[in-house]
Amino acid sequence: MAEPHHLAHWYPTAAYLYVLCLDTLALAWEYLRRHPDYRVDWLRRARYPDVAHRWGLRLLEDPTLDARDAHPAWLPGHETVVQLHPDVDPPPDAITFAFWHVPGHKQLLHDGKGLALIARSPGHCLRFALAPGLEDGMAVTHAYRGRAVTHVPDAPRPMARPRPPPAALLELHTLQALDATLAGASLREVAKGLFGVDAAAGWYSDGGLRSKVRRLARRGDALMRGGYRRLAQLPPFEKGRFEGNPKRP
Repeated sequence: MAEPHHLAHWYPTAAYLYVLCLDTLALAWEYLRRHPDYRVDWLRRARYPDVAHRWGLRLLEDPTLDARDAHPAWLPGHETVVQLHPDVDPPPDAITFAFWHVPGHKQLLHDGKGLALIARSPGHCLRFALAPGLEDGMAVTHAYRGRAVTHVPDAPRPMARPRPPPAALLELHTLQALDATLAGASLREVAKGLFGVDAAAGWYSDGGLRSKVRRLARRGDALMRGGYRRLAQLPPFEKGRFEGNPKRP
C-alpha cells in the first residue's frame, strides 16, 4: 500500500524544483539512479567492479545522490563535453586556462580515466574533460567531439541553457510520477500529487487527466529502463538486456 500523502516522499512537488535547471546528462542520471537493477548493482559493486560499463558509466555512482550532488562518470561520446588540451604552438593572444575564472560552482573530479571539471550556475552547466598535463595559466585549445581542435575564440559555450518551461515541467512531472509509481501509488494518487486534489476530483469523468498521468508514468518507466541513454548520447541497450519486469517495485 502506498504511503499516506503527507508522508510520501514523492508528494511535495517543491522537492523536484531542482529538476527545472538540469541539463540532459544530469537528467539521464536522474532516470538511471531510479532503476531497481542499477540499485542492486550498486549494492554488490565490490563483487562486480566492471558492471558500470553496462549502464554507460566508467564507475558506478551512488543512486541515493541526486544530480545536484552526484558525479556520474559517463562513458565518452556526449558532443557537448568540451575537451581542453594544452596549446603546443600558441599565438601571442592565446586564451589561457584560468580555473578560478570559470563561471559557476566548480567541481573537479577524476572519473576513472582522467580529470573532469563541472561548473554549475543557474540555468547552465559547463562540462570539461581536461587533458593530461594541462595546468592553470597554460595556453589552451578546445575541441568538441566530432569537430577539429581550434583555438578558443572566447569563453566556452555553456552546455545547457534555460530549458523552455513546457519541457522543464515535463521532466519534473515525469520524475515525480515515476517515483510515485515506484512507491506503489495509483494513477489517481499520482494525479492528486502532481495537479492537486481539485484537479483530480473529476477523475472518473475526466478521461483526459487519466490519459495524461498514464503517459507520464509510462514515459518515466521507459526513460528509467534504457531511455536515459538517449539523453546521455549512448547507444541503446542490446535488445532484451535490462528491460526488466515493468511490475517490479
